[in-house]
Parts: sequence; structure tokens; C-alpha cells
Amino acid sequence: MKKKKRKINVKRVLILIILLILIIVGIVLTVNKLTNKDTKTKEVKEVASIEAYGYTLKDNATGYYKELFKELEKTLNKKEVDEEKYAELVAKMFVADFFNLDNKISKNDVGGKEFVYSNYQTDFEKFAMDSMYKSVENDVYGERNQELPIVTKVEVTKVKNESFTYGENTDDEAYIFNFKIEYKNNLEYQTEGSLTLIHNGNKIEVAKMSEKTV
Repeated sequence: MKKKKRKINVKRVLILIILLILIIVGIVLTVNKLTNKDTKTKEVKEVASIEAYGYTLKDNATGYYKELFKELEKTLNKKEVDEEKYAELVAKMFVADFFNLDNKISKNDVGGKEFVYSNYQTDFEKFAMDSMYKSVENDVYGERNQELPIVTKVEVTKVKNESFTYGENTDDEAYIFNFKIEYKNNLEYQTEGSLTLIHNGNKIEVAKMSEKTV
């Protein structure tokens, strides 16, 4: 007795092949997505600098901060630098960058530190990460939904020049400024305070910040 040959169900085979292809495509897409997430992190690039003073401008800076940077560059490139204007711009740019959290990648990305007195920078960063920047969520992949403050304007008013000592450095002509901050949205962040700026070589740097005006 001859055995009957089984007929191949072409339709069923095609369906299985299609399912297998879809599974493989799904796996490949998932792997690519995970791989791209690891590689396509936010990159912050330097777009300008004032080399003689060590100041840099990053591409993620706000439009307002970029305007201040241009003004600072113009001021410092003059043959005779207007020192009071320089101090005023340092005060404005420090406040504008420090209190603008929206463009920061994480709580470790502390703004304004390049304007801080060099001997105070380490303590300043620690203070910032433990306070103002403590709640800033990581945005390394650009997926953060957290609403954070955006600084739109800073007003500074010189109060006086006076002697100020930090460590072994005493500056008899330190600058004292009061400041006021305007934000895009009111998120109940600090809106005023005072700064003490001191001379350090050819630079003027922030040595003290207070929440109260002088």
C-alpha cells in the first residue's frame, strides 16, 4: 500500500515566514533604539570664547545670555576696559546662568561657575548641588518633562566698593551689587539678592552671594 504524500500548505508557510520576519524586524528595531539611546546623548558645544579671560559660550545658552556674552566680549576687547561695566556684566551673567535651570543637563551642571572666584568654586558647586540644583532631573537624553526656571532679564545696581577678604586675599576695592531677576514663568524661585565681586589677576569674580539685598 502506497503512502500518501503530505501536501505542503503554502499559505501557512507564508504566514509563518511573515511572522518570523516581523519578529526579526522588531528585535532589530528594539536593539537599534537601545543602542541609539546610549550614543545619542545631548552634546553641549562651545560656540565662542574670550580666551584672555577664559570665558566660553555654549550653544545651549539662552538668547538673553548670548546677548550679554556679546556685550562682555565687546567690553573686554577695548584697549581700556571699563572696569565697572565689566563687573556689572559679570554680575548679570553669573545670575542669568546660575538661576536658569531649564538648559542644565543635570544637577551637576552648575551654571555661572566660570564667574566664581577660583578658590571658592569647589565649595560653590557643592552648595549649588545641595540646594538650588538638588531637584534638577537628568536630561542627558533630552526626555525631561520637568518645568524649570528660565531667566529672561537681570537688573543689577551697584551699591558700593568696599574692602572684602576671602582666605588670604583681601580686595580693598571689591564691588557690591544688588540684583533682581525676571523669569519666563513664576515658579517661586529667588528673585533678588546681592553679590560681592573681587579682583583676581585680570579678572573680576564672584566671591559671595546672598538672598538678601544690601
